[in-house]
Amino acid sequence: MADAVQKVAIVTGAAQGIGRGIAAQLASDGYAILIADIRLEAAEKAAAELRSAGSQAAAGQVDVSDADACSAMAARAVEQFGRLDVLVNSAGISKPGPSLEVSPADWQRMIGIQLNGPFFCSQAAGRQMVAQGWGGVIVNITSINAEAAFPQRAAYACAKAGVTMLTKTLAIEWAQYKIRVNAVGPAHTDTEMTARLVAQGLYDLETVQRRIPLGRLAQVQDVANAVSFLVSDKADFITGHALYVDGGYLAYGYW
Repeated sequence: MADAVQKVAIVTGAAQGIGRGIAAQLASDGYAILIADIRLEAAEKAAAELRSAGSQAAAGQVDVSDADACSAMAARAVEQFGRLDVLVNSAGISKPGPSLEVSPADWQRMIGIQLNGPFFCSQAAGRQMVAQGWGGVIVNITSINAEAAFPQRAAYACAKAGVTMLTKTLAIEWAQYKIRVNAVGPAHTDTEMTARLVAQGLYDLETVQRRIPLGRLAQVQDVANAVSFLVSDKADFITGHALYVDGGYLAYGYW
């Protein structure tokens, strides 16, 4: 990195999938990384792989639906690396199901992880960034479901739409502290989670790929590249924006 002082990033949900790809990209960009995930053993393995590649990395366990755990996560990053410059809210779950059958517990769990989590983590990171005095960057991983409704995904889509508005609200509120807040919304992405949904018969892969104008699923690296740009100085005047990495999905209005 160009800076003399190494910057530090937290990536939640970084033990696998999109979060892990983002963590790897930011490590390649020169950041020290805190791999934050509810699965501590998997987070430690991911951090060890980054260290073996020559990066600074540590692991921390966090349940993003728990505000106190999110505060502890931010403190862990500062204790380990001395500062906090970037937060990427990537932790998420997927549990499609008929809206008539969604239980209150499943609804609350989805909202707790997908919407409350980004707020609690951003609040914890934001407090640290304000205290440091030089600002920072937050990137929320949303989804095309923030803009496009899919059947059997009521809780997921509502949570992601909420994160988009959270992104805009924090961006304008925290601009005075030089904290930029943006979102990246992938289309269907080639991850372990997607593979499980295909195996369960909840995704028709060929239909999905036909619906995307560029003719393929998003790759984890596509999403990581977008995050890498948004946290960089090249995006220094971009805040409150949702960047959709969707192969043209949302622009395509003809079936």
